[in-house]
Amino acid sequence: MALAPALSLRGLRKTYKDVVAVDGLDLEVQTGECFGLLGPNGAGKTTTIEICEGLNQPDAGEVRVLGETWLSGAKALRERLGVSLQETQFSEKLTVAETLQLFRSFYRQPRPLEDVLNAVQLGEKRNGRVGQLSGGQKQRLALACALVADPELFFLDEPTTGLDPQSRRQLWDLIEGVKRTGRTVLITTHYMEEAERLCDRVAIVDHGRIIALGTPRELIATLDAEHVIEFTIGSSPDGPAVQPSDAELLALAGAKNLRRKDGSYLLEVSQVHRTVPALLELLAARGLPLEALSTHSATLDDVFVHITGRQLRDA
Repeated sequence: MALAPALSLRGLRKTYKDVVAVDGLDLEVQTGECFGLLGPNGAGKTTTIEICEGLNQPDAGEVRVLGETWLSGAKALRERLGVSLQETQFSEKLTVAETLQLFRSFYRQPRPLEDVLNAVQLGEKRNGRVGQLSGGQKQRLALACALVADPELFFLDEPTTGLDPQSRRQLWDLIEGVKRTGRTVLITTHYMEEAERLCDRVAIVDHGRIIALGTPRELIATLDAEHVIEFTIGSSPDGPAVQPSDAELLALAGAKNLRRKDGSYLLEVSQVHRTVPALLELLAARGLPLEALSTHSATLDDVFVHITGRQLRDA
């Protein structure tokens, strides 16, 4: 028999004064998967996850968490969930061990303290005060507080925001460790690389609605372009020259879609090895210099731009 979804949302809606934060959102997260809500700040991700955590009330819609509703099963649900908020405020004078013991006291059958400390690699900091921890160590402590209940379902809201790249990757390793235990994880993020590495499926959210849903590979495949070429064209040293039109650039071998950003061209292509030589040949025929050129594999950010016309980070 197929397992029931770990999380099911139907027609979820939440409005604040004149702002619609969540607009009729439908979503299912399957048991055992890591699911990502990906979108810019203000897209409705945190409001959605707070409703799922029982910290906020929807104006309309149905929420079922592990088969229960918050109206009828709140007490039981709190024993089965692990929550890491977007911002967690700890008492800075407590030690790491004291903080975890406090959170362990909230549950009837918490995980052993040593297991949790080892899981988040904070054993050496067990007697250190929270106020002396680095940003990355505090984020690991927040994850540890979500782990103490040995939960079936984790909610992680922007867990790596503000971390340096090394700390971010350390936290990714910890989350992947949680995934390997078969637990269900719902994570919100606006980092494309994070979603592509951690998530089995993602929903791209904008203005409180899901605008794309699938595995990272499936969503990127909708572009029909494996790479993005970003380039800047300079002025001809021999006087005025006709810049190539959008139609001419789109007619290059392998070109699929074109957009502009801050004076640069971004060309989505299926065959970068054919498009780049054709681009260089076109510019040479016009006497136009190429000031800069770079390529990257298509990402979820490119999917977001393709759908909305806006950068994910800047939306």
